[in-house]
Amino acid sequence: MRQNPELIQLTTTDDATSIRDRLSFLRGRYVLLVWPESGTALTRKLDLVLIQREAARLAIRLALVTHDASIIRHAAELDISTFETIGGAQRGRWKRGSTRAFSPRDRRPAGEPDPDELMPVASRLRDETQHTRRSNPIVRIVLLLVIVAVIGGVSYVFVPSATVTLQPMLTRIEVQPVITADPSFEGQADIDSRTIPALTLRAEVEERATVETTGTRSLGASPAVGSVVFINTNSQPIEIPAGTFVSTSAGTPIIFRTTQPATVPGGIGLQIEVPIEAVPESAGEIGNNLGVGIINTVIGELAGRVEVRNFAPTYGGTSSSVRAVTEDDRQRLLDILRQQIQARAYTEMLPRITDTQIIIPETIRIVQERDDWTTFDFNVGDVTDNLSLTMRAVVEATAVELQYAQQIAYVELSNQVPRGRIVITEMLRYQSATNVTVDLEGRVTFTLAASAWLRPQYDPALIAERLTGRPVDDAARYLSSTLELMPESTPQIVITPDWFGTLPVLPMRITVTQTWNNNCSVDC
Repeated sequence: MRQNPELIQLTTTDDATSIRDRLSFLRGRYVLLVWPESGTALTRKLDLVLIQREAARLAIRLALVTHDASIIRHAAELDISTFETIGGAQRGRWKRGSTRAFSPRDRRPAGEPDPDELMPVASRLRDETQHTRRSNPIVRIVLLLVIVAVIGGVSYVFVPSATVTLQPMLTRIEVQPVITADPSFEGQADIDSRTIPALTLRAEVEERATVETTGTRSLGASPAVGSVVFINTNSQPIEIPAGTFVSTSAGTPIIFRTTQPATVPGGIGLQIEVPIEAVPESAGEIGNNLGVGIINTVIGELAGRVEVRNFAPTYGGTSSSVRAVTEDDRQRLLDILRQQIQARAYTEMLPRITDTQIIIPETIRIVQERDDWTTFDFNVGDVTDNLSLTMRAVVEATAVELQYAQQIAYVELSNQVPRGRIVITEMLRYQSATNVTVDLEGRVTFTLAASAWLRPQYDPALIAERLTGRPVDDAARYLSSTLELMPESTPQIVITPDWFGTLPVLPMRITVTQTWNNNCSVDC
């Protein structure tokens, strides 16, 4: 599987020398040169030739992202792959490119001898009459020792292998570019202005929803009843007319009235019991279960002449009500249905975008509602347990090419990478769009946060060359003192087979890897 390419974003001030310098840190990698959207750079074919030679020297696979016809023509003549987008380069096939020049058979020198003609001269002539001499045993032993030494030497050189695992010092960078998605913008991504194309989607959706009503309407109440005792406070008889009001004294007064006339006998402390019922304002359950002594106040002209007490709880008060529609119910139902309509519109819009596009949820909005599209089945005040609404609306949303937005963020990240460090592509992260705003012309502005971890740029071939033949401890000390590694980390060196405790003498038998993020390991 091809590794992810390293991106080099060109500017109009770049030349072949600056690009060759940047290639020197990318040995053995796939590298993608990205031309600017406006203006151009490296227009001469000679520039591409110099860059191609440097890439071949460093074993770099090279490709271009450009729309410049002259650059595309030069690249085709040099057998360099060109693509229209970064995404196309990641998916497409790269040409290997020509790195050497060969002389075809039709260009051989005219006087070159045929190989068959050279056979007598190149072959050693033997004397058929020469006698075979008996070999000396010492010679045979020496010859055997030489063969063993040769085999041992070859084994020592070619058999051992080593794996060196490093934990490089990591640093984190983050950018939060503000990107504009413009429906009227044509093209791909404009890196300089941070502008990408946008697609406006529309859908007409009809939905229905139902909620329980929260209002109430009273259907009437029956009063609580009971009895009270009037107590005379003087020596004269006192007439108690029907309809005399008595009440509680604590909290909100609950008022009762007598239902028949009565006379309290003359004399202090004499009393008479009279039936009572709650007045309409205190009707219902509120008048029930008033304990002994709770009704203790006489209202009217008899106050001060008689006292009143209830010696048994009141009872029998009932009330009934039904649920009804309120204005809050209608508004709550409208809010619920608008959310359903937007969710339904989002579902209908999804099949209309490509795999590389996304709909920004914050841009989903209702742009048209009409009274004749909004129908409640009950009005405010109507008696019902449930209120339903059928509603139709036109919804708009904005879709963008996610890779264009990420390309802008990646370029800004790349601009913050210091010399000698590179981005760990496996740990590159993009967050969802935030701070989304939509203007009257449909342009969407949002923030796309991107973060990346950087590692030092090591040359694995140079490291392997410096480690050849070193003892393990000496190699570990060398790596710790010359490379930027994580604090407290120690280079891990594994030799197979470990015959002498030293690393192989051939650099090609030493593999240098780097590890980070909980055992996430890749080659340098």
